[in-house]
Amino acid sequence: MARIKPDGGGTITFFLALGAGRQTCRLATNFRTQKQAFSYLQKYRTEFERIARVQLASGELEDGIVVLSML
Repeated sequence: MARIKPDGGGTITFFLALGAGRQTCRLATNFRTQKQAFSYLQKYRTEFERIARVQLASGELEDGIVVLSML
């Protein structure tokens, strides 16, 4: 699921696999199109997953969601 705002800012929601479970993660972007935002996420997915795992382990959540921003 992705939400891109008309002003160019938006968020992409993705899920981090944790064994049989999933953790919701939200990535804030500055891209104008959903295609650009998803391309960026795929390019850096490994790094975002690493950062998300660190945040999850330290309890850095907002309403149960790992919140990330562009690198």
